[in-house]
Amino acid sequence: MQTSSTLRIASYNIQKCVGLDFRRQPQRILQVIENTKADIVVLQEADKRLPPRPAALPHFMLDEAGWKIVDLGGAGSLGWHGNAVIWRGEGISVRRKGHHELPGLEPRGAVRVEFDTHIGPLRVMGMHLGLLPASRRQQILHIRRNDWDMDQMPTVWAGDFNEWSRQSVLDHLAPEMRFLPPRPSFPAAQPLGALDRIALGTGVQAVAHGVHDTRPAHIASDHLPVWADLTRATSEGRKR
Repeated sequence: MQTSSTLRIASYNIQKCVGLDFRRQPQRILQVIENTKADIVVLQEADKRLPPRPAALPHFMLDEAGWKIVDLGGAGSLGWHGNAVIWRGEGISVRRKGHHELPGLEPRGAVRVEFDTHIGPLRVMGMHLGLLPASRRQQILHIRRNDWDMDQMPTVWAGDFNEWSRQSVLDHLAPEMRFLPPRPSFPAAQPLGALDRIALGTGVQAVAHGVHDTRPAHIASDHLPVWADLTRATSEGRKR
């Protein structure tokens, strides 16, 4: 159960606000986001596909609902390469932000936002990895290298990892991150694959996590949101 001593983060691939009924309904996506009760939400496929890649979920709609949007540099877009980060609530503010291209055959990117929160500083890495296993491996290794080059801070990875394997593939690629146990989130109507994941570095832990499947999440996108309630970890330090 979420309390004032926890922070809820969610990750949601909103498929450009096009639902399983092939209707583009941003308001329906916003309803799902609201229902997650999250403080910070990492989004994938948040922008339309073709340049200039305008936001699929309009800025004004988020503004009216009280959400703040991290400006990640995409003119008119909600984020960067379709990855966006929004937040709301007391005691949360942005320290720094950034983005970088990811290697692989497909054009992919990752975003980084460093927050001050009521559970302490938190670095959130949002990502949507490639469809090919070789690309995903390159992309995770690239993100790890960038993470090591930055100041030490409790870190969360969240996004659509596109990993269908039931083996601990992601855990082996990033052993310093603790991937929360997989919960099927795709396809939304009858989830089979745990494509959407959250992973934690040292300094932060999850007291609860799950998949949000309350209606209209079953039809609003082809993915369901995943969430985790975070607290500060009792022990500090970082694996090297």
